[in-house]
Formats: sequence, C-alpha cells, structure tokens
Amino acid sequence: MPHLQFEINRPLEDHAKMAFAEKVRQLFSTIMDTGTDHISISIREFGTYNLSIGRVTGPEKGVALVNADIREGRTIEKRRELTLGFMQLLHETWDIPKEHMYVTITEHKGEDFHLFERYLASWQEGEDPLAD
Repeated sequence: MPHLQFEINRPLEDHAKMAFAEKVRQLFSTIMDTGTDHISISIREFGTYNLSIGRVTGPEKGVALVNADIREGRTIEKRRELTLGFMQLLHETWDIPKEHMYVTITEHKGEDFHLFERYLASWQEGEDPLAD
C-alpha cells in the first residue's frame, strides 16, 4: 500500500488535486505493475517560503517535495521511471520547474502496510494486493 506524499509551496484548486491524484494512481499502477485500490496519496499545500531545496533560488516559481513509501522489490530503473513520472506530472499540472523538485523513495516489507482487514504481502509482478 504505497503512501505517496506531495508537498507543494502554493495553494491548489480541489479539482486539480483530484485530477492529479488520479493521474498519480494510474502512473504508479502502470510503472509498478500493481492495482490502484491500495494506493494512498497525500497532497499538502504550504506557503511560498515554507519549503526549501538548497539549489532553488526562486521558490516563487514553485517547489515540490515528494516522499514515496513503497513495498520493496522494484528495480532502480522502475523507481527512477516513477520519480521522473512524478516530476513530469507536477510540471504539467502546476508548472513547477523540474529542477525545483526532490523525490525520496523509501522501501518497506509488504507487512509494514496495513488496511483494516489485513496487511499486504510482499510485492509480486502483476499482482493486485487487494484481490482475494
């Protein structure tokens, strides 16, 4: 059950957040070869100067920090593809320069992800973790 967290230094419209979350779900599902029902997304809005990356000198243009907690097992190539996909979506949706983004991916065992009815198993190619 990935938890994908997006922190952005500007106010965002609800309709744009909803559309962005759906695109993120589809991107994650496609790249990481899994279903969508278990994907959780947080979108947090901050003031212009509440987020900082050392190399960004113009935060007014936008800053985005992304934390992705995912199940272990994907290759570095898949994780990199996902990272670049997140950056592309952020750029397309809110015109944030890609150089103003930072993504951290943390991997966990499947059993670290819990829903009410169960915890998830380790990731397997082509799986749907909520299917019985």
